[in-house]
Amino acid sequence: MSESTIIIEHSERVGIIKLNRPRAYNALSGTLINELLDALRSFESDPGVGAIILTGNEKGFCAGADIKEQSELSFVNAYNQDYLKNLNDGFFAVHKPIIGVINGIALGGGCELAMMCDILYAAETATFGQPEITLGTIPGAGGTQRLIRAIGKSKAMHMILTGEMISAKEAEAAGLVAKVLPAEQVFSAALKTASKIASFSAPIVAMAKEAVNEAEELGLKNGLHFESRLYHATFGLEDHAEGFQAFLAKPKRVAQWTHK
Repeated sequence: MSESTIIIEHSERVGIIKLNRPRAYNALSGTLINELLDALRSFESDPGVGAIILTGNEKGFCAGADIKEQSELSFVNAYNQDYLKNLNDGFFAVHKPIIGVINGIALGGGCELAMMCDILYAAETATFGQPEITLGTIPGAGGTQRLIRAIGKSKAMHMILTGEMISAKEAEAAGLVAKVLPAEQVFSAALKTASKIASFSAPIVAMAKEAVNEAEELGLKNGLHFESRLYHATFGLEDHAEGFQAFLAKPKRVAQWTHK
């Protein structure tokens, strides 16, 4: 039996996925993508998991698409099978927050995979890039769409048209990354954040994530309407009543979420 291309771990209410193709710098083979999506679906359906961490290893997060596999694709094959569409669709289907922890390189499909996460923590040694133009192609897993939303048109256009990389600090300054930490601290910091998020009401967390994601798709007027409807919906949840009762209690107490 071949070695799994991912490693799955748990830490209390946090599900952890580690990419595991070290000799290929965690390149996105078809097998890795399928195993990654299976793990995401498993964590999504597990009521004991409130947040997810996606990371690589000390060598890097992900070097991008598997060039050997990709080189064997023709236009017709890539088009007919909607190559890489399943990766985007799989992440869109996850309601639980995903924190990406980036060590080393996140290039091409690896940078796109990082941007599919909801929050990014990066080691000081991390680098991000979309070098597809140097291979005679363009980003195909969301790079041209997500990068502009994350760092603006000029910076995104520069990265995509030159293939140049940016450092973790540059990524943080541009808004792509939430926090940059020393390599030996980044995972534990992300795990602490994931555990904090997972300690809150699961349906409230999911609704907050959906509202933020919709902000990228809707104009301000429609976005405000969407937010207000989700906000009103929280008033029907048991956790809403519990949160208010815990806050108003004398003395104030910690809320006991039922995730309902």
